[in-house]
Amino acid sequence: MELIFHLCMISLLLLSSSKSTTAADSSSSSSSSSSEIISRFQKYLQINTAQPSPQYQEAADFILSEANSLSLESQTLEFVPGKPLILLKWPGSDPSLPSILLNSHTDVVPAEHDKWAHPPFSAHVDPHGKIYARGSQDMKCVGMQYLEAIRRLKASGFKPTRTVYLSFVPDEEIGGHDGAEKFAESDIFKALNVGIVLDEGLASPSENYRAFYAERCPWWLIIKATGAPGHGSKLYDNSAMENILKSIESVRRFRASQFDLVKAGLKAEGEVVSVNMAFLKAGTPSPTGFVMNLQPSEAEAGFDIRIPPTADQESLEKRIAEEWAPSSRNMTFRLGQFKQKASVLDNSGRPVLTATDSTNPWWALLEEAVKKADGKLGKPEIFPASTDARYFRLQGLPAIGFSPMANTPILLHDHNEFLNKDEYLKGISIYESIIKSYSSYAEHARTATWRDEL
Repeated sequence: MELIFHLCMISLLLLSSSKSTTAADSSSSSSSSSSEIISRFQKYLQINTAQPSPQYQEAADFILSEANSLSLESQTLEFVPGKPLILLKWPGSDPSLPSILLNSHTDVVPAEHDKWAHPPFSAHVDPHGKIYARGSQDMKCVGMQYLEAIRRLKASGFKPTRTVYLSFVPDEEIGGHDGAEKFAESDIFKALNVGIVLDEGLASPSENYRAFYAERCPWWLIIKATGAPGHGSKLYDNSAMENILKSIESVRRFRASQFDLVKAGLKAEGEVVSVNMAFLKAGTPSPTGFVMNLQPSEAEAGFDIRIPPTADQESLEKRIAEEWAPSSRNMTFRLGQFKQKASVLDNSGRPVLTATDSTNPWWALLEEAVKKADGKLGKPEIFPASTDARYFRLQGLPAIGFSPMANTPILLHDHNEFLNKDEYLKGISIYESIIKSYSSYAEHARTATWRDEL
């Protein structure tokens, strides 16, 4: 009896040891998988695609290599030589259904290297799991999360009903004119039969992810003032400097009135017109600086204006002409027009925005998919700046800006841009849920009707 007892105890110990070993192996495998995922993200971040000289070819080669490892169809488009746009395809079982487009841009803004705690293209991971790199938030994270989500879906045996396209476009950080704009207007794009576009959003300092249904359009304005030059001691009426300062003060008052609405919580940042002065150009240069006893005959000021699609465009133009740069004060616009003026209306004359109510099934699917992945979605917002999504909305398509980064400070274009690796990995699960939901959606008739009525 005692022998039997000892044999049973030995068996239990061996079984326990076996389970511990299996658990350790499983944990090691999971850790290795996460490590590989982060490593791939780092490799993409380490490619210096900063404007004005992005290493586009190196980025393209990397993306194509990843696509090949996933057995995705791929093609390289160059609407402008030297600026490759990579288009990937995961074919669906029903090609008659409108497809899904997952868009991201490959370029990033420049970085002041000496202002960073770690080199901006090193993709350094600190002890807290923060991945420091230019593009970690804007928006190489999203491009790689698309790919990693598809990697997981393929590994699980999932097959999409709708075709899924991924576009990696150039030049978003300088306006997207040679990238997404040309792509959206091309016959190649029209042949894709896209039904919904996902593009970039913003990090969220709270636990709720942010989703954007529209964005403010850029109006880049240059105002010029002229006047008679004169001695620095003399008081003149309508001198160039006096008039430009009056304009700046008028703009400042308008800016303050808009900002007060945000501070009071009456409107979100994306719902007001923002105006910020980008430069002031005046003075007569001298070998040691500027001539101090000479009033200049010309002065210029540049303003970055962002206007939401819900704003009164005509009213703002009237304000500029009558208050900010009236001809009565010798004020003009550079070349008599805006340097860049994006439309707040699509090609059919409708506001450039995506519905967030029951008329848009894609929005409801997004909310459900995020919830299924244990995420929380905040109130729909207007993006405060500009993204490539506007070019797809101009075609009358629904486009949603979404970057799954919760509990993360907003650091796009800032020094020490980072994304925590745990948040990055969670974002992959979020996209896995979204892509699965979107590509499985089969209510073709409803989608087609909604698009016609947008």
